[in-house]
Amino acid sequence: MSLRTLVRAALASTDDVAADDERHAAAKVVGCTPLSDAVPRCRVAVSGVLRSVVLRPRGGVPTVEAELFDGTGSVDLVWLGRRELAGIEPGRRLRVEGVVAERDGRRTLFNPRYELRAWAGE
Repeated sequence: MSLRTLVRAALASTDDVAADDERHAAAKVVGCTPLSDAVPRCRVAVSGVLRSVVLRPRGGVPTVEAELFDGTGSVDLVWLGRRELAGIEPGRRLRVEGVVAERDGRRTLFNPRYELRAWAGE
């Protein structure tokens, strides 16, 4: 390991370290696209860790919303008509599939198909 690599690792913020760890974990999941490469109106499969999960009613309809982070970017996951989803909790790793949409300037997947992965702490 070069001196430059050692110095960069020593000075990295915890966010930089977490992003690097997540990029390596997401890269191990076959067939997934990095979120930095996700294009609106295209079907993607992405893998990452849930940063947040909230119940947010929209127009009187219950909605579960979550933010998925893969080390290269994040995407909002929105499940309409749901109050909760088994296993969908902050810190949980997921592989999701869906069509990328733009909502309020952010990448969003509506009602994505999801697969639970091993816990981030394991």
